Amino acid sequence: MRKVLFGLSGLALLATTAHAADPGPNAPVQYEVSFENAAHHEAQVTATYRGAPKGPLHLRMSRSSPGRYAIHEFAKNVYKVSAVDGAGKPLAVERTDPYGWTVTGHDGVVKVTYTLYADRGDGTYSQVDATHAHLNMPATFLWADGYDDKPIRVAFKRADPSWRVATQLPPVAGAADAYWAPNLQYFMDSPTEISAFTLREWKVTDQGRDYTFRLALHNPGTDEDADKFVAKLKAIVPEHIKVFGELPKFDHGTYTFIADYMPQITGDGMEHRNSTFISQPRSLFRGNFAQLGTASHEFFHAWNVERIRPAELEPFDFTKANPTPSLWLAEGFTQYYGPLLIRRAGQSTTDEYLTALSGTLNGVVTGPGRLYGSPQEMSLRAPFVDAAAALDPTNPNIFTSYYPYGAIIGLALDLQLRGREKPLSLDDFMKRMWKTHGAPEKPYKPADIRAALAQTTNDTKFADAFFKASIEGSALPDFGPLLEQAGLKLRQKAPKKAWLGASRVKTNGAELVLDAPPVPGSPLYAAGLEVGDRIVSIGRFEFANEADWTDALDRLKPDEAATIKFVQRGQTREAPLKVAADPTLEVVRFERADLKPTDAQLAFRKAWLGAEPEAAK
Repeated sequence: MRKVLFGLSGLALLATTAHAADPGPNAPVQYEVSFENAAHHEAQVTATYRGAPKGPLHLRMSRSSPGRYAIHEFAKNVYKVSAVDGAGKPLAVERTDPYGWTVTGHDGVVKVTYTLYADRGDGTYSQVDATHAHLNMPATFLWADGYDDKPIRVAFKRADPSWRVATQLPPVAGAADAYWAPNLQYFMDSPTEISAFTLREWKVTDQGRDYTFRLALHNPGTDEDADKFVAKLKAIVPEHIKVFGELPKFDHGTYTFIADYMPQITGDGMEHRNSTFISQPRSLFRGNFAQLGTASHEFFHAWNVERIRPAELEPFDFTKANPTPSLWLAEGFTQYYGPLLIRRAGQSTTDEYLTALSGTLNGVVTGPGRLYGSPQEMSLRAPFVDAAAALDPTNPNIFTSYYPYGAIIGLALDLQLRGREKPLSLDDFMKRMWKTHGAPEKPYKPADIRAALAQTTNDTKFADAFFKASIEGSALPDFGPLLEQAGLKLRQKAPKKAWLGASRVKTNGAELVLDAPPVPGSPLYAAGLEVGDRIVSIGRFEFANEADWTDALDRLKPDEAATIKFVQRGQTREAPLKVAADPTLEVVRFERADLKPTDAQLAFRKAWLGAEPEAAK
């Protein structure tokens, strides 16, 4: 990467964004987008570059996208590339590498036109069809070397008169469907939805400033559905503010939830500086408004990762993967707070929250991934797992996602802080990170996280020990006593149920095939089975379908010894098998475990999870 490429720091981006103005009709970079062939998922894009220096102009498509940590080859969907100069004279366009083109012979102006094929609607890619244009900018727009700090104008031509535009980009005054950005970094971070969406707006006043919140909802539902979802969003926003003590100073005074809940969409959520793309193929009604979970997660990112930002992501490099060892905080703590703030806002019950927490805790504590690396190690594996694509199989046992891993670290730290002699909370730590790194937009490194924890607790020894054990290492505390502080019981969910180490099987004709690698140390693993093996029998149980498998698990007992017969890559094998007890964990209120919580435990629970609605008690 050339040193001049994407040279704006977060502070420079903030200052530029805050004080920039519409660059006017002669902006150095201008894009025009139209959708004449939307039914066949094509967009027509024209990019005009003014003031091009003498010599070749190099054009590129991005290979990565803000909020995503893996490589994505957007250039593969760009074709029919042509160019003219300021007088309309055709220019030579040469594809110089898989990701870019070179234009020569220009007169200082280069006007490039190309066709984009787009049919994946999520937080990374773009989708164009007869119902909408769902545009992530790196997947849509090529860019030119040397123009990264130049202001940009973009104009959208709607395919249908009922369509309108939702974006965090500020509008161009007096021009329909035209918007501007102060630089390439901001433009690429500004996803846009163009459709006949439902719009809802409301005001939030914070620190003497008024902000407009917007929901642009593309959803086959009713106005009542939109109103109900907005009411839920309105309920969670104050709880997010309480964690940090204030709202971010959103550029242009707005924050936009861009929600696509259409059947052709891929489920996802992606954070951006003053907006989020949230998508799911189910409507709000069919999803029973569970989409609130993704919205809460992504909104928390407005603080944590958009402004409390790992140094390795600043500035973002669109030519390669952007890894950081701190995703356990950037994504994991966000994963912890998303459902927690829904609970505190009264939009879920304690039991609903604990059911979801149980699944997350169980996956991290009993899963094998922690045997293979710390949260920092898992964070650095992001370029291989964050919607990355590869042909060869990967061992799934060696990875625990930084999302749940970080969420459980957040849980551990929160409960430890709340249990100190002078109680604190994870909220206090997040406020510290906000004041030292978020509000001033000063990117952090791992050592800064440790320092913030030491400052929060006034206990360097505690911070050092926590980092050494659970961040640089993979140790976790005993959650039983920590949860008991809140009158919560951690227990095995089904200790008398048989467990073999892999629950996924599939039927192939009259054969039963193991459909997932067994967990290391499990009965199936010890017996030598692997994914794809045909299981013939376990003792007297023979298998021809999934019902046979379920029946065997229901009737086998923990510690029972048997012989397993299986076919592995054409070879029939037998091995001894000792049945284990299901290790699945769950967290329940004392009240559901025939235990009586003390007043102190109930007070701890309320301070952590919020008050329980009367109807749910």
